[in-house]
Amino acid sequence: MLILTMFLKGLAIGVAIAAPVGPMAALCIQRTLARGFWAGVAGGLGTALADLSFATLAATGFAVFEGVVAQIALPLGLIGGTFLMVLAWRGWPRGDSHAPKAAKAPETRGLLRTTIVTYGLTITNPPTILLFAGIFAALGLAQGTATSALVALVIGVFLGSMVWWAFLAGLVAGLHHRLPPAFALWTARISSLTMAGFGLWAFATAFR
Repeated sequence: MLILTMFLKGLAIGVAIAAPVGPMAALCIQRTLARGFWAGVAGGLGTALADLSFATLAATGFAVFEGVVAQIALPLGLIGGTFLMVLAWRGWPRGDSHAPKAAKAPETRGLLRTTIVTYGLTITNPPTILLFAGIFAALGLAQGTATSALVALVIGVFLGSMVWWAFLAGLVAGLHHRLPPAFALWTARISSLTMAGFGLWAFATAFR
C-alpha cells in the first residue's frame, strides 16, 4: 500500500512540475509543430529524464547538497541561459524558409539529439534542482522511507512528467491541421520570445 501511495504521489509531483508554462513547454510545442508528435515527445523525454535525476537525488537526501548547488549556480545558470538564447535565435522564423509546412517524420538521430539537448537544458536549471529538494523536504518524502517506496516515488515522478509531455505533444499535433497556417508561425515567434525571456531570467538569477 505504501509503495502504491508513493507512486501516486510521484505521479502528481511529476505532472505538477512539468505542467506550468515555461521554456520547455514552448520548446515542446515548437518542435511538435515543426517536426511532428515524436519530436515533441523526444523533447519531453529529455525533461522527464532530468526530473528523474532530480527526484533520485532528492530521494537520497539531496537537501544536504543545497550549499553545493549555490556554489555552482552561476555556471549552471550561464550554461542554461546560453542554451535558451541560442535555441530562441535558431527557432525565430526568418522569411519564407520558415513558413509553416507539413511536419516531416524526424530521423532517430534527430530524436536522440533532441532528447539530449532538452535534458541538458533542464539539468542546468538550479531553481528546478532546489524545487525538487524543497518539495521532498516539505512533504517528508525522503525521511525514514523504505527503499522500495522511494523507487516507486522516483518512477512515479518520471512517468508523471512523461505523461504530461506526451499529452501536450499529442494535443498540439492533433490540433495542428485544424488551425490556420499563421498559427505555427506565431507560435514559433512566441516560443522564441519565451525562451529568450527565460534565458535572460536565468542570467539574472545566476548573477543574483
